[in-house]
Amino acid sequence: MNEHAVDPTDQPDQTGQADEDWWARGRHPVNVGQLVMGLAFLGLVTIWAVLAADALDGDALRWLLPVPWLVAGAAGLLATTVGAARRR
Repeated sequence: MNEHAVDPTDQPDQTGQADEDWWARGRHPVNVGQLVMGLAFLGLVTIWAVLAADALDGDALRWLLPVPWLVAGAAGLLATTVGAARRR
């Protein structure tokens, strides 16, 4: 090994005990921000696909565009609530 090489065994352990418990059970903590934005993006792409396929007209946008934001927000609140309940 040369003088600039890093030995991975010399690195301190950056994971906490709580993270190890999650991974040992086959689960990991949910990143709520990524969940919300991913669901919102998926919903907006779905609306775009429906409108591009001419399944709905442009007047449907008025009531259709808020739906992904409401669903994503509800999922974020649910994930936050369930995560907080499991920690207690």
